[in-house]
Amino acid sequence: MTGPDDTRQFVLNLSCDDKPGIVAAITTELASIGGNIEESNQFRDPVMNRFFMRIAFWAPMRLTADDIDRALRPVVDRYEMRIALGDSARRPKIVVMVSKFDHAMQHLLYQIRVGWLDAEVAAIVSNHEDSRADAEREGIPYHCWKVTRDNKAEQEARLLELVKDSGADLVVLARYMQVLSDGLSKRLYGKVINIHHSFLPSFKGAKPYHQAYERGVKLIGATAHYVTPDLDEGPIIEQETVRVTHAMSADDFVAEGRDVESRVLAHAVKAHLERRVMLNGHKTVVFSK
Repeated sequence: MTGPDDTRQFVLNLSCDDKPGIVAAITTELASIGGNIEESNQFRDPVMNRFFMRIAFWAPMRLTADDIDRALRPVVDRYEMRIALGDSARRPKIVVMVSKFDHAMQHLLYQIRVGWLDAEVAAIVSNHEDSRADAEREGIPYHCWKVTRDNKAEQEARLLELVKDSGADLVVLARYMQVLSDGLSKRLYGKVINIHHSFLPSFKGAKPYHQAYERGVKLIGATAHYVTPDLDEGPIIEQETVRVTHAMSADDFVAEGRDVESRVLAHAVKAHLERRVMLNGHKTVVFSK
């Protein structure tokens, strides 16, 4: 979407305890600075009594994010809001991490190439050399960092440095088959998305499709979630299932799973980069378009 030539688009996310007048207060302040709302989504969690809102709006070009933040500060303080303000003119950057199975990474690169996913891949990190040629073909810096028990802390420190130096907004684990340490998971909480090749919370850990095959399930799926210190327990962003039958082999399950993993991860990354995902304790609020 584009607005008038003399405007720029921002996205405001806010959450606070639910009280009367929140929507009126925030939209009134936006109108007072010349903001024109293009899209608004809101949700009230009745159990936690928390209010969540995402507003995409156009503001005069002369206004910076700091100007808007200052204008909203009285309302933010009055309702004790937590807010995040993003400038849509800035193209977000991601670091993609992958091991040997690169289907999810390839799908991300394709969706970026065709313009469906608006992002810049700042780097690809792997513990194998398999994807180097693909990265070089796309002009993306490639880092092959072997991970062992002895050098894990050192390699994670290099990753943190890469994220900082590149200005990456998100780290995407596109079938990266290494478990991040508790310390790193905490440092990057809400900024690392993993694709798990199972419909969580079922079949956690290794070889979930083989577990599903042995149980004779009729649906398999994939789950994109934020990474936390608790393995495969992070807040879920996106899930999808596909039907399977008794006549299919474990390899057929894996093949079907590759397709659904790629789609689910791409949708989760898109939602995050468009600021449509808000954390709500162990859950997420995901606003659709």
